[in-house]
Amino acid sequence: MASNHTIHRHRHHFGWDNAIPPVMTVAPGTTVTFETVDASGGQLGPDSTVEDVGRLDFARVNPVTGPVFIDGAEPGDALEVTIESFRPSGWGWTAVIPGFGLLAEDFPEAALHIWKYDAERLTPAMYGPGGRVPLKPFTGTIGVAPAEPGPHSIVPPRACGGNMDIRDLAAGTRLYLPVQVTGALFSVGDTHAAQGDGEVCGTAIESPMEVTLTFDLVKDAGLRTPRFVTPGPVARHFDGKGYEVTTGIGPDLMAAAKDALRAMIDRLSGRFGMRPAEAYMLCSVCADLRISEIVDQPNWVVSLYFPRIVLD
Repeated sequence: MASNHTIHRHRHHFGWDNAIPPVMTVAPGTTVTFETVDASGGQLGPDSTVEDVGRLDFARVNPVTGPVFIDGAEPGDALEVTIESFRPSGWGWTAVIPGFGLLAEDFPEAALHIWKYDAERLTPAMYGPGGRVPLKPFTGTIGVAPAEPGPHSIVPPRACGGNMDIRDLAAGTRLYLPVQVTGALFSVGDTHAAQGDGEVCGTAIESPMEVTLTFDLVKDAGLRTPRFVTPGPVARHFDGKGYEVTTGIGPDLMAAAKDALRAMIDRLSGRFGMRPAEAYMLCSVCADLRISEIVDQPNWVVSLYFPRIVLD
């Protein structure tokens, strides 16, 4: 869908704060294109090295473009956001950041992979000898301003959206966000070229893009947390050759998730000769954590699905 408005990448902010002045006011039904900055806030680029990861200034991570004031939006309404399209940049990065990620205690050293991909055709991106990751652009951080006075960190997700890292917030999806302040004050960023459910190492294929969105309002929606509707199947780009699956079993879901991930890292390292940090990052961009069972107390089952199409 054609956009009549563009918000450029320099109109970004760090953190959520309902006192940040809007950069634009639009009516419901308007389509807007947003230029986003990568999750490092421009601190990492196509020529970065692992040493640059250790120098990251965390006050500059996860910038979001906006905010946009939606005319007529009031607390209690829902902001309907239709994700129309993406214009990817053709490069991205995945990193192990010390102290961050599901297995931070196992990976204290920084690691970095720079991706190059076809921005037009979105053919699978290469990862080492033989690895090819199917791409599916989406918005990692997308939300509206919270009612509580700020500033608030951009890192944790919130009831009004934010850094949700849901890979199915892709083209064609309709997202509904609870409006908490007049005008909603919408912002978006943290675009990804691919990610597995869980984003286990803490980063996906972090890739700056343009994203085009259309806004509408649902008055008096009474929505408490975000919900969304996808336009069709969500895993078809990975399903073609089946999955390798490992499990974690025990009374703690977080511990079980870690065990399932560790088992997959061991399998990828043993079978394909990857360094553990390489396997960890690859799981983050294409493997899915799933709760397989949560009723047979006292133990629950978490499974990690790794798509065989990536390495076959």
